[in-house]
Amino acid sequence: MASVRIGSAFGIPIRLGGSFLLVLPVLVFLIGSQVGTTAEVLGESLGTTIDAAALGAGSLPWVLGLAAALGLFAGVLIHEFGHALVAQRFGVHVDSITLWFLGGLAQLEEFPEDWQQEFTIAVAGPIVSVGVGAVCYAAFLAFPVGQPAPRFVFGYLAILNVFLAAFNLLPGFPMDGGRILRAILSRNRSRLDATRIAAGVGKGFAVLLGLGGILLGQLFWIAIAFFIYIGATGETRQLILEAAFEGLSVADVMTPAGDLSTVTPETSVADLVDRMVKERHTGYPVVTESGDLRGIVTLSDVQQVDQVERDAMRVADVMTTDLRTVTPDTEAEDAVSTILGQNVGRLLVVDETGDLAGLVSRTDLMTVFQILQESRSAALGKPAGEPPLQR
Repeated sequence: MASVRIGSAFGIPIRLGGSFLLVLPVLVFLIGSQVGTTAEVLGESLGTTIDAAALGAGSLPWVLGLAAALGLFAGVLIHEFGHALVAQRFGVHVDSITLWFLGGLAQLEEFPEDWQQEFTIAVAGPIVSVGVGAVCYAAFLAFPVGQPAPRFVFGYLAILNVFLAAFNLLPGFPMDGGRILRAILSRNRSRLDATRIAAGVGKGFAVLLGLGGILLGQLFWIAIAFFIYIGATGETRQLILEAAFEGLSVADVMTPAGDLSTVTPETSVADLVDRMVKERHTGYPVVTESGDLRGIVTLSDVQQVDQVERDAMRVADVMTTDLRTVTPDTEAEDAVSTILGQNVGRLLVVDETGDLAGLVSRTDLMTVFQILQESRSAALGKPAGEPPLQR
């Protein structure tokens, strides 16, 4: 999702998704236009009264709507920090926390394979949300009945944060409840089997949620159901790949440097395009005449250059120098995780001196995966499945 960085905390970047800016005014409108009804429901739910009539004057409903909407996303952000900080304690790198229209997402580099650690990370978010709800309820009680506006906001947030915790505990993998389920299943099963079961439960939950959204006209439910279904499918696919490549190193699956097509920094962009067409490659390592690795240039780099300027422009002007690299000894499953997690087409392989040793691409991995699947399927007498790396 497109997002911008707005700050950081505890060394974790905080990002704001573009969809957040679209959903925020919608939430403000929905909350503000129903302040009176919501105040009555809150009063009944919390065993007290909130003067609904006093909340409808002038622009106050929209101010309350904005305060409640921002407070809700603040609660979501704190929920995600619950996951992220516990993950950091277990040594898991947290790439960022992003707020978007479905709430928030703590982007972990990977979930630990230890079931107790995954359980603790997954359950931390709902526990934090309950805590936030309790704090909001205490603030609600602290304001006298004669101040209905802050009582409305804090009462609303108290109930919504507890609801957020309860909803996230539903077994919709990869939601918190689904990860908790996988962690429990992993106690006496392989991680792959546990993921398949949890993902199956999650897909079933997503289908029911989506049907409910269609029948009740709840577009938000349908969006969540789609997210759950795609997430469960994607994580299962990645785990299948990692299991298939277990025991192999990058050296086993890469294209060696001697078999690679490379270009020099002085090559013109026009000549590079001609080579791409003839050789049907979309990415080339950039190496000097003396063999020094300088970068990588891809089709997306070339597409940034106007056609009339390609004769004058050189590869050095458009190549990427911020390289994603692995070593020949890197486990192949780690390379799979990097390619899928960072959505890149290829990784450069460098030796201990920093020289180019080879390249591992989606195509390389897909080919090896097909061979592995076909050989294992032949041994079991079963047809090979579709390669999950291709997309």
